[in-house]
Amino acid sequence: MNVEEIITLFETSKILTYVGYFFIINISLILFEILLDVLTSKERRWKDTGANIVIFFLGQLLEKTVFGSIGLICLLPFHHLTPLEIPMNGWTWVLSMLVADFTYYWMHRIEHEHRILWANHSVHHSSEDYNLTISMRLSIIESAIEWIFLIPMILIGFNPFQAIISLVFVAQYQTWIHTERIVKLGWLDEVFNTPSVHRVHHGSNRKYLDKNYGGILMIWDKLFGTFQREEEKVVYGLTKNINSNNPITINFIEYKNIWKDVQQCRSWKDKLRIIFGNLTWKPYYFKNNKS
Repeated sequence: MNVEEIITLFETSKILTYVGYFFIINISLILFEILLDVLTSKERRWKDTGANIVIFFLGQLLEKTVFGSIGLICLLPFHHLTPLEIPMNGWTWVLSMLVADFTYYWMHRIEHEHRILWANHSVHHSSEDYNLTISMRLSIIESAIEWIFLIPMILIGFNPFQAIISLVFVAQYQTWIHTERIVKLGWLDEVFNTPSVHRVHHGSNRKYLDKNYGGILMIWDKLFGTFQREEEKVVYGLTKNINSNNPITINFIEYKNIWKDVQQCRSWKDKLRIIFGNLTWKPYYFKNNKS
């Protein structure tokens, strides 16, 4: 499939209609939950909700004007280089969704394990609330780099359109799971990413940290030892909360924290490890270092 055909797919493919339907359904669910919380007087940090909505619109603006084409442009050379090509049909769409879900698991896990990537992903975890607007609370610049994780899909033969749209579906699926309104769902919690499963992922409780990375299926967490059931009341937010509803602060505070640590480092090795290493490591000479 040549470049012109792939670009045309982003303009004419019928599957984009379903992407649009999915988006409308998700927005409707978010609005319904907000209305329900108002009518039932459910406790909610409304400034936090407002920040989530502002972040969503900022992210959409940047994705539609700046970042939207970056992933496609960067993936096309890999598509050109690989000798493999998987045709698009119903069966390969199912396969593509499965591979995208596996890709999402590792992308998500790596974002939790390396500080420079956590600087983006922590935006999503920094709220002390848990409601459907949290699904809108995503780093406004994260989409500029996440295409990197799709490179393996391209190299094994999926074209960039199919890979990107499959990952979009995996992400869109997760809107409905950001709620306390839906309780445990029995065997479904063992197979799929559900509200109960994902509440665990957003918990700052010690036993919940770095668990349940899956996008749609929980088989990956069970295979790689990161599955955790909801067993105690979830405490949402970060282990050290940012205490801000400013959308800019929410998006960039971890970069500021990284820069402060880098300035204290005594060697380039330590600087690089602060930036690209795990979240808890600090040089032995840092004040009050406990790692």
